[in-house]
Amino acid sequence: MNDRLLRRLKPFIRRGVGFLARLTRPMTLGVRVLVRDEAGRVFLVRHSYLPGWYLPGGGVDAGETMAAAALRELREEGGLIGEAPRLLGLYHNRRTSKRDHVALYGIDRFRPTTPAWMPNAEIRAVGFFALDALPDDTSAATRRRIREVVEGLEPDEIW
Repeated sequence: MNDRLLRRLKPFIRRGVGFLARLTRPMTLGVRVLVRDEAGRVFLVRHSYLPGWYLPGGGVDAGETMAAAALRELREEGGLIGEAPRLLGLYHNRRTSKRDHVALYGIDRFRPTTPAWMPNAEIRAVGFFALDALPDDTSAATRRRIREVVEGLEPDEIW
């Protein structure tokens, strides 16, 4: 296929992919977890497929509650067993799609497991960081969520 034809077809291909996505996945729902230790440090993860540091999290599986997904993702990505997740906010994640939403949970009580799987294909590194010493490449959305919670600011509805 020549470049000119491909350029002309791209808008139609994009619309078709979007249409199929709406049929098969009308809305996506994910969770992120803000974990703070007794020193007030926050727990972050570095994924293999994204640059930077993020709050642990991922998609909510079919038949799973958001709170259960938050606990599962924390265990899978961070090797932490959390207790008593509390909902901190719901957000629209326009960066992923017009139909993606993220629930932010807070967890203050947790215990570590032995993460023998670290690092793996998904997670390259994990750690607790002081609020004034977050890694330079911590994502902007992660920094906003931490600031909103720590400073008691009104959450922005957009992730």
